Amino acid sequence: MNDIGQSAAQWATAQPDRSGLLPELVEHLRRHRSKLHEDWITRIRGSKLLGAMTEREMVDETAAVYDNYVEVLETGSVEELQRYARDLSERVIPRGVETFEVVSIVLLLRDVLARSLFQKYQHDFPLLNRILDAYEPAANRIANTVAVSFVEERERVIRQQQDALRELSTPVLPVRERLLIMPIIGILDSERATQLTEQLLNGIHRHRALVVVIDITGAPEVDVAVANHLVQTVDASRLMGASVIITGVSPRIAQTLVTLGVDLSKMNTIGDLQSGLEEAERLLGFVVTRKDGSHRP
Repeated sequence: MNDIGQSAAQWATAQPDRSGLLPELVEHLRRHRSKLHEDWITRIRGSKLLGAMTEREMVDETAAVYDNYVEVLETGSVEELQRYARDLSERVIPRGVETFEVVSIVLLLRDVLARSLFQKYQHDFPLLNRILDAYEPAANRIANTVAVSFVEERERVIRQQQDALRELSTPVLPVRERLLIMPIIGILDSERATQLTEQLLNGIHRHRALVVVIDITGAPEVDVAVANHLVQTVDASRLMGASVIITGVSPRIAQTLVTLGVDLSKMNTIGDLQSGLEEAERLLGFVVTRKDGSHRP
């Protein structure tokens, strides 16, 4: 069971006096909401947090966090808090708010509210101790839940961004009917080579391609694992009914492939992209007519 699951399972046992003390605590926090919210914002400004947000955004978001925080203290619903934390993450991550900032402001709120409780009950230490015994475990659990939910959402966003960048770096482009081109730019490692195969096969299926030109002019180097993966990509494309032409093999890559002893017998390689496209058109049966009326062979 993860931390959030444990939080939900242990919530009730962590608050033995909840029926008596937490309602009183919640009523106090709601009655003094304006002042406590302002105190919290002052602490946030002093700590130079949420700088990526405008003043209005910070006020609105912290007000929502405050209300949700108090509601969770009242209801003990960790599931509701998880949903709220994910929604909060979706709103503030695109604005440039960092994980440590969210955790920090929640901890600041915990401390602001604890100080308020101390001031209210400082003349009755037995009651103050009971109030804090009920408040602190709940407050710590809220902070933990928000932190975990925010980190999970941020990781999800990062994964989406990485996937989008990988797709942009290895696009499958339809040139004409049944003809695709995949230009490869940058370092081609094993992980990216695997993604290349997936994207290419999906492109062949989607566009019903018969010929694919893979241009590696922009790839600085290729190791044996990647070279063998290219061979496998050619085989997989052939099984789907598409021929593959590889263009842009540099002298350095050519020497590397020969030295490594990669099986190149199944690879149709042509020097440059223009020649590769001409060969692809020939395989498709297209005839290009020049302006002077002559035909390109």
